[in-house]
Amino acid sequence: MYKALIDEYFSKNKDAMLNDICKMIRIKSDRQEAKEGMPFGEGVVKALEEALNIASNMGFETNNYDNYVGTVDFNDKEKALDILAHLDVVPAGDEWTVTEPYNPIIKDGKLYGRGAADDKGPAIVALYALKAVKDLNIPLSKNVRLILGTDEECGSADIEHYYNIEKEAPMTFSPDADFPVINVEKGGLKGNFKAEFKEDNAIPRVLSINSGVKVNVIPDKAEAVIEGFNKKEIEKYIENVTNKSGVKFTVNEENNKCIINARGIGGHAAYPESANNALTAILELLSSMDFAESEGFKRICAISKLFPHGDYKGDAIGVKMSDEVSGELTLSFTIFEYNTNGLKGTFDCRAPLCANDENLRDVILKNLDKVGIVLEPCNVFEGHHVDENSDFVQTLLRCYEMYSGKKGECIAIGGGTYVHHLKNGVAFGCTMPGTDNNMHGNNEFAVIDELILSAKIFTQAIIELCK
Repeated sequence: MYKALIDEYFSKNKDAMLNDICKMIRIKSDRQEAKEGMPFGEGVVKALEEALNIASNMGFETNNYDNYVGTVDFNDKEKALDILAHLDVVPAGDEWTVTEPYNPIIKDGKLYGRGAADDKGPAIVALYALKAVKDLNIPLSKNVRLILGTDEECGSADIEHYYNIEKEAPMTFSPDADFPVINVEKGGLKGNFKAEFKEDNAIPRVLSINSGVKVNVIPDKAEAVIEGFNKKEIEKYIENVTNKSGVKFTVNEENNKCIINARGIGGHAAYPESANNALTAILELLSSMDFAESEGFKRICAISKLFPHGDYKGDAIGVKMSDEVSGELTLSFTIFEYNTNGLKGTFDCRAPLCANDENLRDVILKNLDKVGIVLEPCNVFEGHHVDENSDFVQTLLRCYEMYSGKKGECIAIGGGTYVHHLKNGVAFGCTMPGTDNNMHGNNEFAVIDELILSAKIFTQAIIELCK
């Protein structure tokens, strides 16, 4: 009904919207040291103040919740919809080539700058959707509130603070992910395990293994220090494992020891199929070698069997599972430290909705225990699911189809979004399917046509959900 008006509106207001996004990008708003009245540092406060100022100049009622969260209300009626975006960003990085991170530029139909896609661009797009409804004099019988958070990248203490004060709206969407609609977010288990054993001096032996830095990052590097083999002997084993795994190895001899380095492909633990785990590859290499029998080496071999290279579905450790709604379990072995007296490791499991402590945690605990490895106390955390047949989700899909011309369908993901703990919250845009905008990386960008398209979709969604 309003499509022609909305199309025309954003043709006229495109430049103003892009200018306001650029204003936001210029503010360095990664998390900094807390100060009095600034729980996440000075930068995010400046960003919040600027965004609320833009909204206030548009004629909207705004509110600042202790510099944790800012809100923009369309009207003073009963609230039907929250739009949850954030103004904090990840650190800029130092390998940008198109522009400086906080100096936005438009090039080849793309807007470059830290926050262009995550999530300053989408936040301002959502604000302009409210402005479009207002300027076009489209009546709403209920309120829509834009919530502007400041700590999404570092734990979401911002919205925890906000929801201790305010109630959730009956419906919430966050423009902080992908179109069409993400209605399922897997639960999972982040587990730590350890073992201690008596040092055995029998040679050849493994002296140390180190790999991984963060629980949710699949390691691209791993290192092992061994003694009792020479370089040529090791290279024979390497050839076989490299052919099987695709992971590359180098060997250096120093002080009667050999240092083995593995180089794979890193990635996010939610998407292990797109990575090539250097840690599991180096364990496969070591377990194939003829080391002296010891308690330590036994455990290396056992861990390699339970977390074998290329098994990212938890098959070997007995937790492979799936369900129709949320798909398959994924399991990534991400951190490992080993020395001659003990070991400790960490894994990141993204589990379907059917997972629980009994069929996931307890199975892993039992299989680790069998080989003398202790799983530290942990619990499966619940997934998130909003019914795809709900009027809310179906309305979002319909709005997406109306403007994109593409089929609207629901998506299940392994990662968590800003709405993971909200009863009726889904992720909705702003990135179109197939677009990789280097989110969190160097040269982050948003496709300008996608920002405009998102603004139109959001405007239509606001009208239909709050009419």
